[in-house]
Amino acid sequence: MLKIVKTSIAIAAVSLTFSGAANADINDALQNICTIVKTDDKGELRKKMKKVQSDFRLKLKDYYSGITCGGNSLIRTAMLSNAVETGELLVKKMPKGDLTTPEQDGKTLQQWATENGLADSPITAVLNERI
Repeated sequence: MLKIVKTSIAIAAVSLTFSGAANADINDALQNICTIVKTDDKGELRKKMKKVQSDFRLKLKDYYSGITCGGNSLIRTAMLSNAVETGELLVKKMPKGDLTTPEQDGKTLQQWATENGLADSPITAVLNERI
């Protein structure tokens, strides 16, 4: 009986250690995603998203809200940087329902784009088509 208790405690300790390491790894994997979006490197962004999906089984919708680039979401960052290729990819990969959900400041992507003079952006056009 004592062996079972010791084994259970050891397994629990090891699993907690690995779950902490997994969080650090996902942060490392997504570390330069803002730079990729700002430089409009669609190929590198696609590779990054595939790697995160294969290694951590996470899709864009799972980690999108947890990433900010200077206080802006990835799509907003793409609009501000005029990164059309990466912005369009992000809009196409996000579920339609998530595109109309208000972000951290309570504004949807459409409202924010209009308020910031980005309503004529090609990314906003793709966003409007998707919604």
